[in-house]
Amino acid sequence: MGRSKAFGDMVFPTRSFMTLETVAHLGLLYFLFLVGVEMDVAVIRRSGKKALVIAAAGMALPFCIGTATSFVFRHQISTNVHQAAFLLFLGVALSVTAFPVLARILAETKLLNSDIGRIAMSAAIINDMCAWILLALAIAIAEVEGSAFSSLYVLLSGVAFVLVCFFVVRPIMWWLMRRTPEGQSISDGHICLILAGVMFAGVVTDAIGIHSVFGAFVYGLVIPNGAVGITLVERLEDFVMMLLLPLFFAISGLRTNVAEMKDILTVCLLVLVFVLASIGKIVGTILIASVYNTPLNEGLALGFLMNTRGLIEMIVLNIGRDKQVLDDQSFATMVLVSVLMTTLVTPVVTTLHRGSRRLVGYKRRNLQLSNPDSELRMLACVNTPRNVPSIISLLGIANPTKRSPIFVYALHLVELTGRASNMLILHSAANSTRTSNKSNTSSSPHIFSAFESYEQHAGGVSVQPLTTVSPYSTMHEDVCVLAEDKHVSLIVIPFHKQQTVDGGMEPINTSLKAVNESILNNAPCSVAVFVDRGLSASTVRLATSRRVMLLFFGGPDDREALAFSLRMIDNPSISLTVVRILPLEEHQSGTSSSSVVHNYPMANANSVEGQQLIQDEECLHQFRLRTVGRDYVHYIEKFVRNSEEAISTIRDLDSRHELFIVGRSYKNPSTDLTAGLKDWTDCPELGPIGDILVSSDFSMVVSVLVIQQYMPEGPQPALMTTARHGMESPMNNNQPVQQYVNNANVRMSDSTSSPTAPFNVGWN
Repeated sequence: MGRSKAFGDMVFPTRSFMTLETVAHLGLLYFLFLVGVEMDVAVIRRSGKKALVIAAAGMALPFCIGTATSFVFRHQISTNVHQAAFLLFLGVALSVTAFPVLARILAETKLLNSDIGRIAMSAAIINDMCAWILLALAIAIAEVEGSAFSSLYVLLSGVAFVLVCFFVVRPIMWWLMRRTPEGQSISDGHICLILAGVMFAGVVTDAIGIHSVFGAFVYGLVIPNGAVGITLVERLEDFVMMLLLPLFFAISGLRTNVAEMKDILTVCLLVLVFVLASIGKIVGTILIASVYNTPLNEGLALGFLMNTRGLIEMIVLNIGRDKQVLDDQSFATMVLVSVLMTTLVTPVVTTLHRGSRRLVGYKRRNLQLSNPDSELRMLACVNTPRNVPSIISLLGIANPTKRSPIFVYALHLVELTGRASNMLILHSAANSTRTSNKSNTSSSPHIFSAFESYEQHAGGVSVQPLTTVSPYSTMHEDVCVLAEDKHVSLIVIPFHKQQTVDGGMEPINTSLKAVNESILNNAPCSVAVFVDRGLSASTVRLATSRRVMLLFFGGPDDREALAFSLRMIDNPSISLTVVRILPLEEHQSGTSSSSVVHNYPMANANSVEGQQLIQDEECLHQFRLRTVGRDYVHYIEKFVRNSEEAISTIRDLDSRHELFIVGRSYKNPSTDLTAGLKDWTDCPELGPIGDILVSSDFSMVVSVLVIQQYMPEGPQPALMTTARHGMESPMNNNQPVQQYVNNANVRMSDSTSSPTAPFNVGWN
């Protein structure tokens, strides 16, 4: 739009160019400083051989192809410029991968946490570091006014500058960080000195003959992890990213004069060089990926990802133009084809990855279908560090052992804010749980280290830390895809409210409520919503015994809650009480007093209700068989007339329990008792019973685990059961409902006429 005279004179008058360029250069200087602050050089050591080889191939092949082709056509495309410098600048511009843009693309395409995403990010970091070295070399060679000694002087001076930064400036920064008390930020005076150092580093490298951004980047690399880096990013990032850096792109756009692209032959040859170099990068990546048995379509997607262009290439091209290595025609052509290539990356990668993704089905999508003595795969979502003690306490309740271990995927949910540098840090943390983060915009390393510490001290638990960066509107997709890929049986999500000092509940983030509801509606396995109201307190965690109560109304969600409770029965330190709440009817018989009759609901065996009742009875029977002889497990039946009595019964329960486990029973209410409460629910994700337990009107302050069972669409498979009590299996077609009622009558004969009927777990 700057080519339009009216628009250009109004928005970009000629007299403003110098000011715009100065401010844009200042923004670029501090942006590269921040990139250096947030970049962990140790990532290169932890990247692994595969990422190193892919980065080398993805840089060497396009560099060689680009420079060789440019040399062949040098008389057409590089007239009136220094030939060696032109080839080197063009090679760097063709081989570089812009990791800030790549991180954003990976986050938006849900690939940041995938294998292909991790490899692409690691390779891009290595690629970027090499690009800066080559750029410094290209700038040194571009010193055409001097002799070969001048270029050697620039190179040696640049090496000396790097050594001084790492061996003189870095110890000073460490000394400054050690003087800063833990948990506090450095003083404003020290911040001013450090920021002035950015300008000084830029001046030094500019005086040496290397571009000033190189000095700012290296200066940022020497800032150590800790309070210094955190404070610098806090103070600078928004101002630099939102105000100063966009001016650099505006200046680059003003410099791109399409009208200068007059020589069609030169333009076509430059486009050919660019295309050949891009193809070389793709082919090189595919070849290396194939050596590591990576599928062709994933290798192709990785090749396109490595062709992501952006800020780094724009910097290279602008420096080349300033050094008069690139003329206006070459500059405009390279900018346009780079924008076009980056535009193609997202749709191509999305198409290739979705085409290659196979949703492999797995059977154990819920706990009821899993053996309680087998490994439980759990995906634990964490929003803030405060959720970590809650998840760890819940894992302790689940009783992981060597016989029934728990494999936990600890997933830190981070909102996508568009800050690519932060995504780089998250990626680094995902590669190593010991990585310290320099920005408090992500607390992933602290979260991961807590889980790692728990894994080392607890037996039967394995933890794999992961991070997803996504907008809240699509965050549930990341969670569901990861659960599908990892064959998870249970997703645990923290409630969107946290307990206050007075025992009430206040929202942490209103967006998390929508995320939780979306996960519940789209999850490929069972989901548990955990409301921590004291379970993670130190007094509870260090207690020698803990009391857990399960409220069983019936239905698939309650059966899933019962299946989760089965994992606790081998731990004598956990006192488990199962309370089954059943409907009761009163019948008047003449003038005699009313007699109470336990009303076990009846339904057609072929109906959904009949099948649900049979499965409830079978699950409870199996539970009692497994808990025979365990005096720390109790089973109680309570009979109520309506929803009001059900609520009153819950209020009268023993208040000494730390955790209540209930089924959600929101989509498919198990009985009329819970169906009547659905309309009064404030938090649908907790279901009617869970909502009552966490409401301010409830007298007890207890932690609540609300479980929703995964129910596959389509016809349900027949429930496999075994015969008992000398009768046929309930799933037999010979009057199954009548057998169900007979079983109930057997239990009634052992109970009293009281609405509350306790049973010993050894009852047979």
